[in-house]
Amino acid sequence: MNDEKKIAGLYIRVSTEDQAREGFSLPEQEKRLRAMCEYKGYEIYKVYKDAGISAKTGNKRPAFEELLQDIKDRKCNTIVVLKLDRLTRSVYDWENIIKFLEENNAYLDCANDDINTTNANGKMISRILMSVSQQEIERTSERTKVGLSGAIKAGHIPARAPLGYKHVDRLLVPDPLTKDIIIRIFNLYFEGCTYVKIAKIYNEEKVLGKTNWRDTTILKIISNEIYKGDYVSGKRSGNSVYYENVVEPLVSKELWENCQVQKKKNSRNYMRTQTYLFLQKLKCPKCGRILAGGATHKVKNDKWYFYYRCEDCKNNIKENKIEEAIMHILNDIFEYDSVVNEFFLPVLKNKLENPKDELEEEIKKLNNKKKRLKEGFVNELFTIEEFKEETEKIDNLIKDLEEKIISNQQAEQLNFTVDDILLKRDMDYINKIKLPLTYHAFEDCWPDLNRDDKADIVMRYIDDIELEEINNMYVVKKVNFRSTFYEDFKMLFNQGYIDCKREMLVDFNGIQTSVPVRYSEFTSIKDIMQNFYRLNECYEVNLYKGTFYKDTEKLDIGPILKDEVPVRIFPLQKDNNGNETFISMGMFTTMNNPNDIKVNIRDVFETIPDNVTEENF
Repeated sequence: MNDEKKIAGLYIRVSTEDQAREGFSLPEQEKRLRAMCEYKGYEIYKVYKDAGISAKTGNKRPAFEELLQDIKDRKCNTIVVLKLDRLTRSVYDWENIIKFLEENNAYLDCANDDINTTNANGKMISRILMSVSQQEIERTSERTKVGLSGAIKAGHIPARAPLGYKHVDRLLVPDPLTKDIIIRIFNLYFEGCTYVKIAKIYNEEKVLGKTNWRDTTILKIISNEIYKGDYVSGKRSGNSVYYENVVEPLVSKELWENCQVQKKKNSRNYMRTQTYLFLQKLKCPKCGRILAGGATHKVKNDKWYFYYRCEDCKNNIKENKIEEAIMHILNDIFEYDSVVNEFFLPVLKNKLENPKDELEEEIKKLNNKKKRLKEGFVNELFTIEEFKEETEKIDNLIKDLEEKIISNQQAEQLNFTVDDILLKRDMDYINKIKLPLTYHAFEDCWPDLNRDDKADIVMRYIDDIELEEINNMYVVKKVNFRSTFYEDFKMLFNQGYIDCKREMLVDFNGIQTSVPVRYSEFTSIKDIMQNFYRLNECYEVNLYKGTFYKDTEKLDIGPILKDEVPVRIFPLQKDNNGNETFISMGMFTTMNNPNDIKVNIRDVFETIPDNVTEENF
């Protein structure tokens, strides 16, 4: 260096990784740099400290920026550092630093690296050293990424556990204390609630003891892939990596994807004062535009009349016409919802997702936390107000867990299974045949529902309704179901737990007729007989055997008695990839009158018979 007096700015920096790896703390760096300046006769202007900040490009380093400004202001003219990598590990950044030093007639001196920036050779050596340093950090980054990828694939998510999850042995697992909060958010959103409405509900209910739920919080939850079991790393860097199926999901992938599609439909622009059953479900068959909802009120009879119109094509369709066209579908959906979704699956889900031992362990942890909280208050670590607030939060969490345990115990006592779904649907169908008036008194049907309940069911199960134009009028062409409903229904149907309507050419007593019949897939003979004997606890039910011919798609079964009605048809053997030309079929029937009911009328509506032991088969 030349003979100009050197006024030094001592720059010291350390990140947490550096401290662990090299042991050079800030005080140690400052001590060594002061000793060097005393030896070389440098005047020390100031010490600039950046703590816990890496030297990666783009990181904000306040002390380093202050040092550069002081050099510009001629307060000092020499940067003194322990090593070159204290300044930067980027060749690009180093070139900018050299340029800055030249423009401001300033210098750099390193205690551990022989760096001299006053001549060409010194600059060349500094560039070589900087290239080696950058290579080191890039290789370290590559090794880190490989290790991180393996850890993520094993379920070790390197981030704070999101609401609904917790870390157990470094694994991200569902938190029984908060997972239901997340599941409910997805369900509410899927059913049509906006972010704002969900946040309002949670604030009113003081979920988790909070009243500061925001629509942005709900949006982040809905958009987070972790809740369907996937994880995306590097979102902020722009170099994101997608990992699929790395944690246990809280919601199905179908529900998560449907909620992303639902975002536009649930936006604030679509909020209405009236309830429209098919809003956002209808498109104009001519231009493809989503039909807008409209309503008129007749003062004379105080009734509202709803319709849907295309603003471009100036055509419309009345809501009651849609209901009439798909009434059989709506009734079937409602029966499915009332038996499966609202009754059996929640019970089964409760058993699977609320294990008693895990819930009791969470209560134990909360009670220990409450005890530590009390000790902290006694030792005056916080105020009485803070103590009361935190204690109330813990008490609310304990109460929620205790309610889940009680619900779990009730579910165990009820002992419902998926095997009971088909039995309950058979009983409902028989009750509708034998006791139509009583059935409608006991059981709600689609026409009996209020508009909010109807809209809720349409939102939950129907994706959209295709229309077509005939004689300048919109009419219903096809109903498309949501994938979540379709997948659940398909799973239950394929396993023989639920029936569906199927058009079949049936030969009853020599008379061939094409009729829609209740049809269920193959189950074991044992399961078939179990249902048969259980039904016979309540009614007189007959079992017929017949043959389904594949080439003609005709079912030959019977003969059945006069006034006897088919309840359900089912295969008595598996269809082995279509190799057989015919399949043995079975059919339950009952009489079209109430004379053979064997129990109290109320019992056939409010209870189902117990399983029959094998010795009674």
